[in-house]
Amino acid sequence: MSRPRCARDETEKFDVAIPTLSPEQLQAARAAATESRRARAALKNAVRDGSKTLADALDECAKDDVLAHIRVADLLKAVPRIGEKRAAEIMEKYDIAANRRVRGLGRHQVAGLKSEFN
Repeated sequence: MSRPRCARDETEKFDVAIPTLSPEQLQAARAAATESRRARAALKNAVRDGSKTLADALDECAKDDVLAHIRVADLLKAVPRIGEKRAAEIMEKYDIAANRRVRGLGRHQVAGLKSEFN
């Protein structure tokens, strides 16, 4: 027995208006994206060279929306002596998905990560 098709089938088309950006708006968006990437890279480098601890980095991410977009795995791998395998083990221990970003962590996950490195 086949199910009846919904009213919106392949013959019905929906036009979605995509905003067109001026060259100035595109340039501003590119500059903002570049600045965001640099800020995230600077935080990872600070963790990598030891000038910031993971707890400091997590606290900074909680305050800054741009930094909160760092993937947890990337931040963990920036910690000295933590590679792909150990980062995955730590994330599994605290039930953190592989694609999770810092802004998506729960308070217990953040507390667990901080306690792991203290």
